[in-house]
Amino acid sequence: MLVTTVSEFRKNIKTYLNRVVKNFETLIINRGKDSGIVVMSLEEYNSLMATNHELSSRKNEFRLDSAIEKLKNGKSFEKELIEN
Repeated sequence: MLVTTVSEFRKNIKTYLNRVVKNFETLIINRGKDSGIVVMSLEEYNSLMATNHELSSRKNEFRLDSAIEKLKNGKSFEKELIEN
């Protein structure tokens, strides 16, 4: 995680944005007491939103946890896809 000030961000905007995108780093721009901005890559944002959606209901959360446990305990199986 990177942390900078608004003035430092302005001076080096291209460098900061390149680091965010290339290294999947999150940038926090400090704007004073208890105030700031978070900058992240679009790929990281989309991943976060997908995870949020998957965990948005207790039923989905339970199903995902159950599937993870089965995978960890070797109780998973493979299926062939039907091709048309």
